[in-house]
Amino acid sequence: MKPSTLVRLAAVGLSVTAIAACTPRKPVVTGAGETAPPVNNEQYNNNPPITGGAVGAALPGSEQDFVVNVGDRVYFDLDSYQLRPEVYPRMDAQVAWLQRYPNVTIRIEGNADERGTREYNLALGARRAESVRTYLVERGVNAGRIDTISYGKERPIAAGSTEEAFARNRNAHTAIVSGATR
Repeated sequence: MKPSTLVRLAAVGLSVTAIAACTPRKPVVTGAGETAPPVNNEQYNNNPPITGGAVGAALPGSEQDFVVNVGDRVYFDLDSYQLRPEVYPRMDAQVAWLQRYPNVTIRIEGNADERGTREYNLALGARRAESVRTYLVERGVNAGRIDTISYGKERPIAAGSTEEAFARNRNAHTAIVSGATR
């Protein structure tokens, strides 16, 4: 094959790939009269911290260690910023991890689902982040190591307008800012 033919084939292949990658995905929308199945919020909160085994391969003190072995996200009820009792084990694991690695600083990111105004959801996200911060500080984590921010409904982790997506988007995420190994 001639070099110019190979260049043309490569250009066509690249163009097709680029077009396919840029095609937007359509969200799943329930039809009129359909009811979304009830959401079991416990499935998002009752997962105990993972320890040992193959998962324990994360480098101790790393961001991956925190995410995989401790858990970096807790979930909230609709229009609530109160921590539910089922998230306490995860929060206690965060406290223990942060006390074990005192040079780590974190940012608590409060989030909300898409219902409500932008202003309401920003305020609710801020209250959610603050409730997590308060829990950590009351149990001995230095307040100077914790920043909070609210993203409201601007950074969903689940796409769609289903009860399950709403439940996943009502959360506070603990992000490692500095001090952890990468």
